[in-house]
Amino acid sequence: MSHRYRLYPSPGQEPGLGRHCADARFVWNLALEQANCWRAGRGSTPGPAERQRQLAEARAGTFLAEGSSSVQQQALRDFDRAMANWWGKTHRRPRWRKQGQDEGFCIRDITVKQVNRRWAEVGVPKVGMVRFRLSRPMPTTFGMARVKLDPSGRWHVSFAAAQDPVVRTPTGSAAGIDRGVATTLAISDGTMLRAPSCPKLASRVVRLDQQLARQRRGSKRRAKTKRARARAHARIADCRRDWVEKTSTRLVFDHDVIVLEDLRVTNMVRRAKPKADPEQPGAFLPNGAAAKAGLNRAIQRSNWSVFARRLEDKATAGGGTVLFVDPRYTSQQCRRCGHTAPENRESQAVFRCVACGYANHADSNAAENILARGLVLAPTPGHGASPRKRAARRSPPRAAARTSETDAA
Repeated sequence: MSHRYRLYPSPGQEPGLGRHCADARFVWNLALEQANCWRAGRGSTPGPAERQRQLAEARAGTFLAEGSSSVQQQALRDFDRAMANWWGKTHRRPRWRKQGQDEGFCIRDITVKQVNRRWAEVGVPKVGMVRFRLSRPMPTTFGMARVKLDPSGRWHVSFAAAQDPVVRTPTGSAAGIDRGVATTLAISDGTMLRAPSCPKLASRVVRLDQQLARQRRGSKRRAKTKRARARAHARIADCRRDWVEKTSTRLVFDHDVIVLEDLRVTNMVRRAKPKADPEQPGAFLPNGAAAKAGLNRAIQRSNWSVFARRLEDKATAGGGTVLFVDPRYTSQQCRRCGHTAPENRESQAVFRCVACGYANHADSNAAENILARGLVLAPTPGHGASPRKRAARRSPPRAAARTSETDAA
């Protein structure tokens, strides 16, 4: 994980940071262009060692010599890692980095000095020591540091480090959690949690979007509106991120075993595929793209993936266990008799079994089913959980699960 802090460069240091961002983006795009130009019969593209040699030659007679060699070399290493992840089918293909959207660079050799209990400094090549706010304790050991400029104009520095230890007392409690859109988190004990919606900021974003659509591209007023819109989006993201951190911490402290659905969120938020009209060549049938786009935005606002990742990090550090079970039919299966049918789910919130008449909130019923599936696969005390991996999906009574690399307390 990373420990992120707000960076406060002086007016004289900001141009140097911006130059590093531009150099890293330029080197990345050059490497991506080389990879995209490969065709069958042209031979192999340059490897990592060859790209580093080409960078050294380019620095000898171009503007790159004015920048930091370590920043540019690390940008190539980041590209190599991104390509390896793509070939390993764990990430998408690397894309172009754009000015104003992908502003950041990495520092390999870190120098950190604490000024007082509120401020510290990090060394940036050819810039000097830059102050950052100690909004949380610094990690005991430092990996690399990544400096980033977000669209709202805020600088941040992130240090790669392990999750801080979570000191907790075993409770012997277990909980199943159903992640949804109307109700962000439904816990098996009946608790319903919803991520903050920030209605005032959301309405401000809508007004700024309308204002942005009326303004001329390239104008100063349009740039000012874009910055205001980015600041509103940043405040919304900060509010939701804070909610995720606090909620995950509370759940880890209260429960020894937590069970979630093994959701493929990336697949769930893909756009709707077009439907060709067989009677009219070149025409398309309605495919519900607008509704699907709205659902995708609602899923992304719920921060399902971020919540699951932070829950695993904190449970691992605190001696808890997080299980992931097969999500199929959890909302259609009756918790009392086990009858599974689409008719059991009357609406988004109402569950009524057509076999035994059992009635409950639909999300609570799903959370109880998730917990029941997880307890079958929960490791016994004193025995480690199985290695974390994505297990094959089976029928609901024999739902497979993957676990985090922790022990049940």
